[in-house]
Amino acid sequence: QVQLVESGGGLVQAGGSLRLSCAASRSILSINAMGWYRQVPGKQRELVARITSGGYTNYGDSVKGRFTISRDNAKNTVYLRMNSLKPEDTAVYYCSAADRGYSPAYWGQGTQVTVSS
Repeated sequence: QVQLVESGGGLVQAGGSLRLSCAASRSILSINAMGWYRQVPGKQRELVARITSGGYTNYGDSVKGRFTISRDNAKNTVYLRMNSLKPEDTAVYYCSAADRGYSPAYWGQGTQVTVSS
């Protein structure tokens, strides 16, 4: 089991930046993949970014070049740096963890990100 707590969401103007944080309740060194997903009402949750225990990263097409995922193993925390934000980035952002493979087994409670035009 692992508990995930997100923070850092909020309201920002288009073109601005935010950094989300996800603190895990145990060492993330043993977690195969941690990720960020987002969801808007009426749509499926979509992958934003993922980082593996080996440091491999991948991103959703809509955020490539604008968002950066990173991890601090000493703090058991994963970050999502979001630059050049667009109104279409507005969503609830969820942190996830997968002990094996890439499919999330654990989710945080979500943090709202709102980008105004």
